[in-house]
Amino acid sequence: MSGKFASANLTAGQLNAIVKKLGGHDAAIKLLRGTLTVSESPRKWNEKKGIIYFSVTSSGMTGEEWVNRPESEKGFRIGECARDTLLSQDRFQIPEEDFTPTSNVTTKIAVLKGTLFNINKRHTRDVRVKAKDLGLREPNTEESCLIHEAFTEKEIAMMGLIEIVAMHELVNGPQGGPGLLFRTDRSGGSEFLRGCGGFTPGDLWSKKTGFAFAI
Repeated sequence: MSGKFASANLTAGQLNAIVKKLGGHDAAIKLLRGTLTVSESPRKWNEKKGIIYFSVTSSGMTGEEWVNRPESEKGFRIGECARDTLLSQDRFQIPEEDFTPTSNVTTKIAVLKGTLFNINKRHTRDVRVKAKDLGLREPNTEESCLIHEAFTEKEIAMMGLIEIVAMHELVNGPQGGPGLLFRTDRSGGSEFLRGCGGFTPGDLWSKKTGFAFAI
């Protein structure tokens, strides 16, 4: 018999996982018989010329509800500074007076990939200038939360990114300097809404960072 099995490069564990994904032994047999079909899930985003596009829709969740959301939901974790922002505390001189939730409001988001910028032009200030030239605006607090919620770590990796940063207005963080509150990354194996990363206008970002703005 010529050729090799299509499964030759798969381990027994991977083959077992595939059967489980299909729904077990009976489902696998149905697939072989042609009575079960498998289709690829549509992507939640599209990419054009180094810019990732998708939409987020508000759900009416208040800042307190975001803060109290169980970590078990999509691996949702939140940093202290971001927590204070959502609870409308003024500990870090948050520019917005309060977190105002909306319901069923859809916002289009554009994520500029770090690869759009030359290595010496990937500073926070450069990213903001690029976004302004493209007619993009800073996402607000609610939109930043929705951006964070939209994707799993696997999907972020599929985009070719290690993190997505919501490029909102800089705020004064724990160390006094301007920083960003909302940063979704793949650190620690789960999504993370960071607090005040201490990123200044002159800081240089990774080419695998995605910078999120609202359209």
